[in-house]
Amino acid sequence: MKPKRIILIRHGESEGNVSRTVYHEKPDYALELSEEGVIQAIKASVELRAIVENESIFFYISPFWRTRSTFEHIAKLFDREKIQWVEEPRIREQEWGHLRSPDEGLLIEKDRDAYGTFYFRIPDGESAADVYDRVSDFLGTLHRDFEKENYPDNTVIITHGMAIRLFLMRWFHWTVEDFEVIANPKNCQIVVMEKHENGHYELKTALATHNVKSKWQRPLRLE
Repeated sequence: MKPKRIILIRHGESEGNVSRTVYHEKPDYALELSEEGVIQAIKASVELRAIVENESIFFYISPFWRTRSTFEHIAKLFDREKIQWVEEPRIREQEWGHLRSPDEGLLIEKDRDAYGTFYFRIPDGESAADVYDRVSDFLGTLHRDFEKENYPDNTVIITHGMAIRLFLMRWFHWTVEDFEVIANPKNCQIVVMEKHENGHYELKTALATHNVKSKWQRPLRLE
């Protein structure tokens, strides 16, 4: 049974969002929420509750600690009998390799922006195209789950900004150029996809855009 809604939530502000230097003290997966991130997660729980009210939810959670913590704060507002959850490694953050200095991440971002966000592979890490592939594989699991009897009313995916953009790209068949113009959702922003009577989902949340810095642009040209 397809859920009424598929809801994507980016984790709250993390230590890494506050200061890049923490990436040289901890591995990416171990970064926790900042104080502001905790506040954002609590606010997101109230917003989510207003959307789904007392309906049932199945949560898919990236195993990174900042996404776990976001889920923990959100789950406090819901009846445990109404929610189910599972950790899903395929929706983890894009892998950034092994950063060795505070400036290295900035240099990689500059190179990625110039080359093209989707195709640029981070040294010792992943390209957005790599993340797209594992998100695509996750969608297969998601569709099989939807076929289960008494699947919950709502699907909630707590993940990362890049993963949200790539999930939407895969689901709605966006082009690479469509993907690159969309900006990452803000921390704890809730993105709602709602099911119509025909079984198709509509993106109900307006997404911010940004200027694409790569000069290499070639949309399809059919005459």
